[in-house]
Amino acid sequence: MAEKVKQLAVLGSTGSIGRQTLDVVRELPRHFKIVGLTAGINLDLLEEQVDEFRPRFVSYTATSRELTGCEIITLEEMVSHPEIDVVVIATAGTAGLGATLAAARAGKTIALANKESLVAAGEIITAEAKKNGARIIPIDSEHSAIFQCLNGENQAPRRIILTASGGPFRSFTSKQMENITVEQALAHPSWKMGQKVTIDSATLMNKGLEVIEAYWLFNTPIDNVTVLVHPQSIVHSMVEFVDGAVKAQLSCPDMRLPIQYALTYPERLENRALPALDWANFKDLTFEPPDAERFPCLALAIAAGKAGGTKPAVLCGADETAVGLFLEGRVKFTDIPRLISGVLAQHKNKPHPSLDDILKADRWAREKALEMAGGGEG
Repeated sequence: MAEKVKQLAVLGSTGSIGRQTLDVVRELPRHFKIVGLTAGINLDLLEEQVDEFRPRFVSYTATSRELTGCEIITLEEMVSHPEIDVVVIATAGTAGLGATLAAARAGKTIALANKESLVAAGEIITAEAKKNGARIIPIDSEHSAIFQCLNGENQAPRRIILTASGGPFRSFTSKQMENITVEQALAHPSWKMGQKVTIDSATLMNKGLEVIEAYWLFNTPIDNVTVLVHPQSIVHSMVEFVDGAVKAQLSCPDMRLPIQYALTYPERLENRALPALDWANFKDLTFEPPDAERFPCLALAIAAGKAGGTKPAVLCGADETAVGLFLEGRVKFTDIPRLISGVLAQHKNKPHPSLDDILKADRWAREKALEMAGGGEG
């Protein structure tokens, strides 16, 4: 009996994760069919993807022109459609929240690369996924590693160890960090990612968001999640069990591997386009604790995660705004944690929020961050 071809919707298909997802599909055409593609304003690339993959559905926010040859529907309609088996959430920021929730309510398999959805609304999304039989499989290399290490285990881990490359400024002094340029911050030493995720990696906010995400994905208390800097980016995360045994997942720093694992789970498929580790060339695999003083975003995120309620949504909204201002050259790199800290300090937390509460908190945080930055000028 022939294996069923999985029907995919790729949200954010013109972004870094979206493009790499389509790379995997190109290598494994007998296993996947692209049924839906979504993008923001990059209509030129979306049009190329539509011409190549011939999806039935598309969705985009650009209004400059209209794509032809396929059905234009909303994100929520697409992820809920009965023709879709797997929804790849590759959008950046809280823009993916509504679609992730809709996919959970529709009982889909969700290949999740969007951290902010679970960080801001993890309580709601995980409850809906459980209620409707949806499965969330992480695409983040770290959470994919944990997912793989826990596969087949029937006991909760003692500790989850998230690894971080440390970004491009691991060895910078506090004084050097005051003068970081956008170009420097976008030059990640290990990974090829979108701009927002790359800046979050440089500030270690990315790792803080991953700590919160691990709480929702693996039902592990935040205090049981440890972060270690691992500059070689070979060990993607580790799980420690009650008997002291530690499982680790190792591979080359290439996002196509965790993407493929999420798409093919529970199977593994050969893909000759994926790089293999050359063990003979390894000299060192090193680990060190992160520097909380030079990278305060990590502690800010962990504190927001422990507080729960609307705090994580405020964290996401303030971070997205602060990163955007930095990318535009309107604030300094070191202003990012200052803005986020200031916004969090002024927020009145609301426990067990509704989706409306979360969206309101997100909007408030963005407005407050802009206000604190002087309207985003200078």
